[in-house]
Amino acid sequence: MRNAETVTFGGSALDRAAHLRADPAQLAKLRESGTVLPIWRGKPLFQSGERLAWMAPNSPVLAHSGEIVFLGLDEGVPRFAADISDWSPEAGAEAVEQGFFDPSAQRHPSLSDDHSFLELRGVMTALTARDAELAATAKAVLHWHRSHGFCAACGAESHSAMGGWQKNCPACGAHHFPRTDPVVIMLITRGNRVLIGRNGNWPEGMYSLLAGFIEPGETLEAAVRREVLEESGVQVGAVRYLASQPWPFPSSLMFGCAGEALSDEIRIDPEELEDALWINREEMVLVVTGQHPRIKPARRGAIAHFLIANWLADRLD
Repeated sequence: MRNAETVTFGGSALDRAAHLRADPAQLAKLRESGTVLPIWRGKPLFQSGERLAWMAPNSPVLAHSGEIVFLGLDEGVPRFAADISDWSPEAGAEAVEQGFFDPSAQRHPSLSDDHSFLELRGVMTALTARDAELAATAKAVLHWHRSHGFCAACGAESHSAMGGWQKNCPACGAHHFPRTDPVVIMLITRGNRVLIGRNGNWPEGMYSLLAGFIEPGETLEAAVRREVLEESGVQVGAVRYLASQPWPFPSSLMFGCAGEALSDEIRIDPEELEDALWINREEMVLVVTGQHPRIKPARRGAIAHFLIANWLADRLD
């Protein structure tokens, strides 16, 4: 797919400068001249709700810093991210992971009112490609630190290394690295129709493409066929890869695939889906433009929306 890397969170070509991660002295110097993105309980700091708000290393916002991760060089500027989840705002302290979407905003008393911590899903389409990649990287790696504080081999507390990209166990010597969960998301078509479904936890009326985690020992193609069959009862034949998207909610890599359905009948698994249906191109145009009376589209910025839009425009080559 020729325009695959135009998907949100993809294609900015950030210089991650991995060769610098093993040099603590050099990283310390870079921090002095660099900037830091504060993240509070999964929410990056934004300015005016449309661009990342970078702080100087001595900013009072960073007084509650926990883990600090070196993100890379942004046009030569050293970029870091810091977890400040221990900071407690006076109000609006709902955790982003507790619902489908957290619309609340938190403001730090040392910053102007146009600075706020926001859920990334709500502003991701307003960001530049570079800001989107930096935010996704920071959010995913810091979430990994928050959820992997102890060695998976022996249970001892692990210590950060390599600029935040590794954790070492002082007890057994094991090394641990940020994890990414591979997920397939499928544009399943049959003639002029595409298969969509909805999870019961989603906002009312929202539908999207079917998706599921890839299991150990499984190819992308096999995962597509298995997940579609398990969730909807639809059999899939030929499968091809289209595009991928880092999805830091909390730490997935979405593999967008196209699949040709071999059957029409839908038999949903109620444990997986609340509903599934076939929808033709003409009706899908109404969905993505917000004019359908019943069906709401996948969120803009998500690869599901990206794949459907390119399917409608005949740009899947």
